[in-house]
Amino acid sequence: METMPPMQHALSTHLISDHRLTTVWLERIWDAGIPLVELFCARQHLDYRNRAQVSELGHFFRDSELKVHSVHAPIFTDEVWGRSGPHAVLTITEPVKAKRTVMVDELKRALELAEVIPFRYWIQHIGTGGEEYSDRGTEAAFTALEELSLFARQRGVEVLLENIPNGYSSAERLVGFLEETHLNLNFCFDIGHAHMNEGVAAAFELMKDRIRSTHLHDNNGEKDEHLRPAIGAGPPMIDWREAMRLLRSHPDQYPLLLELREREDRPVSLDELSRIFDALEALDDPDHD
Repeated sequence: METMPPMQHALSTHLISDHRLTTVWLERIWDAGIPLVELFCARQHLDYRNRAQVSELGHFFRDSELKVHSVHAPIFTDEVWGRSGPHAVLTITEPVKAKRTVMVDELKRALELAEVIPFRYWIQHIGTGGEEYSDRGTEAAFTALEELSLFARQRGVEVLLENIPNGYSSAERLVGFLEETHLNLNFCFDIGHAHMNEGVAAAFELMKDRIRSTHLHDNNGEKDEHLRPAIGAGPPMIDWREAMRLLRSHPDQYPLLLELREREDRPVSLDELSRIFDALEALDDPDHD
C-alpha cells in the first residue's frame, strides 16, 4: 500500500495559555518541528489589548518561518478564565442588544490582531460550553456573525465556526444554522467535542465539506479535558485510527492541529509533540501496530 504524504502539523497555544505568550515560547514551538500555530486569545496569555505584546509578536512573525494559521476568539474578558464573574463571559448568543454590542466590539478588538499579525482563520464559538439552545440566541448569533464576518473579511480573515458541547453547536445544529441563515461560513472540526456529542464519524460526515481547520484532543466522552491523543487505548477514548482515516479523506482542506491542555499531573512537553504527530500519521498504515 502506498504511504500517504504527511499532513500539515499545527499547535494551538492553548497548551501554554496559563503563561504569557512570548517569542521564547514561539521559538520553542518552531524548534519542536511545528511550522504552524493557532494563537489562543486569553488575556493572561495573549492580551490583544496590550500594544507592546502585540507589537513584539508582530515583529517576531514578520521575521520567522513559523506562521500563524488561525486565532481562537477570546471566551472571557478577564485574565482568570472567567472566574471574576459572569460579566467576563463573551458570547454572541447574548439576546440583549446593548450587551451583545459590547461583546462584539470586544471580539473586534481581538480581530484587529490581523492588522499586525497576519492569519487566515478566526475560530468562533456560538454560545458557551453547556449553554442550552434558544431561538433568541440563534437570532443574536446570526446578527453578531454578520458583523464579525464583514469585519474579519476586511482584514483578510475568514471566520470558522467550531463545534462545541452545547445546544447550538453540534455538527447537526451548525449545518442547520448555516442553511437557515445563508451565512457563507466554514468550520473548525473539533474531534474531542464531536466525541462528546454525536460521535466523530457522524459529525465529520455532516461537516466535512466545510472543514477548514481542526482541533485534535482526547477525552472519555464526558469531560472536555483536552488530553493528548490516547492512540490505541480503546473505548471510551477516541478511535484515532478511524479519525485519521476520516481526516485523510479531505487532507488538503486543513492541518492536524493539536489543542491540548496543560495539566500538572500529566504535563505535555513541546518535545513530545513531534512524536504525537508521527504516531497519528502512522495510523494511515493498516500494518502499523
